[in-house]
Amino acid sequence: MKRNGGAPQLIALDVDGTLLRTGEPVSARVRTAVRAAVAAGAHVVVSTGRPLVGTRPVLAELGLVEGHAICSNGAVQLDVAVAEPVAVHVFDPAPAVMALRKLFPEMIFAAEQVGIGTWATGMSPGEYALAGDYLVVDHETLSSRPTPRLNAWWPDGTAEVMRELLATLQVPGTSWVYGEYGPWLTATRHGVSKGWALERLRCALDVPPSATLAIGDGYNDLHMLGWAAHSVAMANAPAEVRRIADEVTDGVDDDGVAAVLERWFRP
Repeated sequence: MKRNGGAPQLIALDVDGTLLRTGEPVSARVRTAVRAAVAAGAHVVVSTGRPLVGTRPVLAELGLVEGHAICSNGAVQLDVAVAEPVAVHVFDPAPAVMALRKLFPEMIFAAEQVGIGTWATGMSPGEYALAGDYLVVDHETLSSRPTPRLNAWWPDGTAEVMRELLATLQVPGTSWVYGEYGPWLTATRHGVSKGWALERLRCALDVPPSATLAIGDGYNDLHMLGWAAHSVAMANAPAEVRRIADEVTDGVDDDGVAAVLERWFRP
């Protein structure tokens, strides 16, 4: 798929920092551009780190009533028509919780309970607003059940120091990505990512690799951007994300997603 050539058939869109600024609605221009792509027959796939319960409102706001969505950084695939998961890839959070607590005793953990909410060891900023039911539990309870997504926040630390301390830490069976702004990370089953989940979906939908487009702004979008035939980073993305993308569009406040989609899709 060339920038000004044939229209993309599979379009992966991140949510926070891409489709919308967290806590704010999708703009009318972005909403119209997404709906135009759907009307033209493209598979528009919301692909987010949010849990399932935090993704449903975005799908409703965009007017997406069928198709697929990727949640929890690729660990949960959602059938939009029934708003229920069709694939959930879980892992045992206990080894990660144990290893991270040794380095960061005060770290707060939040484990997704699919379709219900979150078990957490304390209150973490932003997590409870997107997570449905939010139940504070002890570390043993949180670690007792497999989860598709484990968030970890270091309340008294910095992102730079956290990344330095974690540079050599490996937990078998677990992968993680860092947050863009602050000392937190999200862990999933080893090998699971947005790009991994989208490739599985692409094969199921029989879409040519050359007809894929992805737009994102975060470290959890790196694999997704690497997967797409044409990758677009938001202007508000960190430099590392902007460097690996084929192009950089306008920021989320300037409707960067719409600026890209409008090349091929008009209402």
